[in-house]
Amino acid sequence: MTAMLRQLLQVLKKEVVDALRDRRTIAVMLLSSVAIGPVMLLGLSALVAELETQARARTLMAVGIDHAPTLANYAARQGYTLEPAPADHERALARRDLGLAVLVLPPDFEAALLAGRAPQLVLKTASGNTRAQSSASQWQQLLAGFQQEQAMLRLVWRGVPPAVLQVIQTDEQDMADARQRSAQFTRMLPMFILMAVVYGAFHTALDSTAGERERGSLEPLLMTPASRAALVLGKWGAVALLAMGVAVLSCLSFLPGQWLLRSEMLAASFQFGPREAALFLALLLPLAALMAAAMMALALRSRSVKEAQASGTVLVLACSFAPMVPLFSLGGEAPWHLWVPALAQSTLMQRVLSGEAIAALDLLQPLAVAAALTLACLAHLVRQLGRVS
Repeated sequence: MTAMLRQLLQVLKKEVVDALRDRRTIAVMLLSSVAIGPVMLLGLSALVAELETQARARTLMAVGIDHAPTLANYAARQGYTLEPAPADHERALARRDLGLAVLVLPPDFEAALLAGRAPQLVLKTASGNTRAQSSASQWQQLLAGFQQEQAMLRLVWRGVPPAVLQVIQTDEQDMADARQRSAQFTRMLPMFILMAVVYGAFHTALDSTAGERERGSLEPLLMTPASRAALVLGKWGAVALLAMGVAVLSCLSFLPGQWLLRSEMLAASFQFGPREAALFLALLLPLAALMAAAMMALALRSRSVKEAQASGTVLVLACSFAPMVPLFSLGGEAPWHLWVPALAQSTLMQRVLSGEAIAALDLLQPLAVAAALTLACLAHLVRQLGRVS
């Protein structure tokens, strides 16, 4: 065991030195890991701050508002400012150059109201325009209030108490706290961290297996007295350390990244401290070890780096698709999600961002799965390395 441990450390040292020689790749990988938190939070806060500014401005856009002085008066009483829409508003909405939905009013709006008819309005927006969608909801709320006021005035004019039609009263209560509401905006953060960890293991795993095999340096290494297990563990240790380093830097980058939040609401609700970072690492470090072993197992079967890249891309796509599984499930989170690598980490990281309590069993499930699959991949690597020799 002492001799094997010495061999393992020698192989580990050799692989770490080889990985660090490619300084450009290592620098890009580590810098992107450090930048992922601030860049993501800066972009997210800019979007939320713009939506908040738009909501506070209470500015709406319409075509033909001169035909509807009654609606214009109601909007002014609600604190809204109505502006005329540009002539090319349809194209501007589709290209996302215009951030306000446009309400088109018919010329006979007032005549239809006096005659007791319902005028036909058109609310123009674009589903791919986030700012316009927010403005459209403001228009819908304003029109609902205007419609209710007009209906009550008609009832009063005919001597009918409005309470006759108000059979029930409903108050809506949002049971989600501030952190759960902010998690709707931060839903994509776990996926970006997962992909950073996967790519952290990708290049080094391919270079230490298929790369050495293509360069012809793997066969001389197999002729050394080091055992196959020591070679596998040493190589895997170097790849896993790099992937774990990416995981640590990515998680810790969110701590100073919170200083860049421009949205007051997001800054107050997005709480990411040492506890959240520790939980993220408890989920990501076992996954980093698994990705290192799985990438190496796929790459060692290939005779060239290009062939290994094609095989590794399948695993990368699977990891990128896993966090999107809950989006296709109307029932939300399912118990089996915690047994699937990448999906389990994404699910639990989303819980952490939402401020939900995480039981110890929830952490042990993905840890046990990652450990079992890592051992299986390492055992497969030892057998496969024997065939290569």
